[in-house]
Amino acid sequence: MVAKTQAATLVAPKQFELREYDVPELTSETGLMKVEAVGICGSDVRSYRQPVPVPRIMGHENVGVMAAVGREAAERWGVKEGDLVIPEEYVPCFHCKYCYTGRFRFCNQTDRGYGTLLRHGSTTTDVWPSIWGGFSQYMYLPRNTVMHRVDKPVPVHVLALYLPLANGIEWACRYGGAQRGKNVLVQGPGQMGLACAFAASQAGSDCVIVTGLSRDSVRLDMAKRLGADYTIDIETEDLRERVQEITGGDGIDVVVNVTGGGVGAVSDALSVASKECTLVLAAAGDDPISLSAVGERRRKDITIKTAHGHSYSSVSESIAYLTSGSYPELLEISTHQFPLPEVRRALDTAAGEGEPEAIHVTLMP
Repeated sequence: MVAKTQAATLVAPKQFELREYDVPELTSETGLMKVEAVGICGSDVRSYRQPVPVPRIMGHENVGVMAAVGREAAERWGVKEGDLVIPEEYVPCFHCKYCYTGRFRFCNQTDRGYGTLLRHGSTTTDVWPSIWGGFSQYMYLPRNTVMHRVDKPVPVHVLALYLPLANGIEWACRYGGAQRGKNVLVQGPGQMGLACAFAASQAGSDCVIVTGLSRDSVRLDMAKRLGADYTIDIETEDLRERVQEITGGDGIDVVVNVTGGGVGAVSDALSVASKECTLVLAAAGDDPISLSAVGERRRKDITIKTAHGHSYSSVSESIAYLTSGSYPELLEISTHQFPLPEVRRALDTAAGEGEPEAIHVTLMP
């Protein structure tokens, strides 16, 4: 087993240092993964730009190969050395009320804002053994890892799409209830919005609409290839009029807001909501929302939900899509790959400040 690993370590906003760390001795209950690919999402961009606890090794959308694994861990996770694996970012306690019901994302041990945080890509390097994130050649896997084994050979940068796709399944279908008989509106054509559109389409929704801005024309075109029936440029088209036209006046049954657009996007969603609509706020921003906007539509019996993370089953489903070979259009979401020393360029590109037309950016340690 290797003794050292190099990792891109965040030390301040927009500042990384390539540091060397000791690889710990493993117990029978732990493992070590050789990191092959790490997806970068909006939360990574925020951690890169804004003050967060440091130093830390970022990277939570991790794909790799089991470099070493203890006997009990191998049995518990169903893996062996050399297997292609996906460890979820959550490192839960496995004994709280949330873990007992499989809702690991709500476990206080791994949910941000609840004391000591054990979470891949977020735990700081002062917590032993330091190598908690995927921006590293190797990553430590504790006994309470939430593990998925990948049984089919898939390019690792494609497999790194598992998390945005899992979020799309969770938010559009599990939270929103997208299914046959539903009209679905996805606000925002980023990687999460495109995943929501794909998931809603695969769930058999009657109509899937994706909205964006004029500068999003490439992404809106991609949304159609991923299953959206219609796209709307809200800068050149009237959203309410267009939705009424498309749905024959029925309106929208499920809205998933992944824009971070704040009050305006929420007001837009409410303006096209049908009776008993479900509005899922997955990235609604931090602006206060006036209750008057909701009150005007109180007779519609609208349900508003906030979305948080993903379930084990949604990750399993996303892996099944990616390994099936039946959805080549998903590969289009993966647009850029960078080696570990170019971590800043990768994050700048994901933030829209580097290479053009980026959707899902992958770091390849």
